[in-house]
Amino acid sequence: MPRKHRSDRTHMLRLRVKEVAKEKGISMAKLGRMADLNQRTIQSIYNDPYRDVAYSTLVKLARALNVTVDDLTEEVPDDTPKS
Repeated sequence: MPRKHRSDRTHMLRLRVKEVAKEKGISMAKLGRMADLNQRTIQSIYNDPYRDVAYSTLVKLARALNVTVDDLTEEVPDDTPKS
């Protein structure tokens, strides 16, 4: 099996939940209610879009926002500043 080059592992996922919700005019509190998720979960996703999130959480968010899970994520270079 060929070894993966370091450059093959230089991307990570960033969650776009905050941006998508804002585009649709949905507040953090409303999104939490629509997705049936704890407000702290929504806050932590908004505050750290690079955090690990369960796939089931992404599905709930996607359904609430009427988008696909793919619409809620983007692949970014690993050296992108985490602001």
